[in-house]
Amino acid sequence: MALSSEETRQLLNRLIFDDSSAQDWVQDVWGLSPTLGETAARLVDAFEAVADCTSPEQLENLVQGLYKAQLEDNL
Repeated sequence: MALSSEETRQLLNRLIFDDSSAQDWVQDVWGLSPTLGETAARLVDAFEAVADCTSPEQLENLVQGLYKAQLEDNL
């Protein structure tokens, strides 16, 4: 069963940022180091841009591959 684009993005966000949002993560990093916080903010912007220009099928394949790799690492 294919996932919607929104569901796929939510899974990818959850995989990267656990239970927090990308913006919460940036704020956490910023609190540790403003320099690293700026880098984290740029990274999130780049992540969003890549996700926006990737086809839904490619994004879903990426998420499936990442989850599969994570499961294999946890065995």
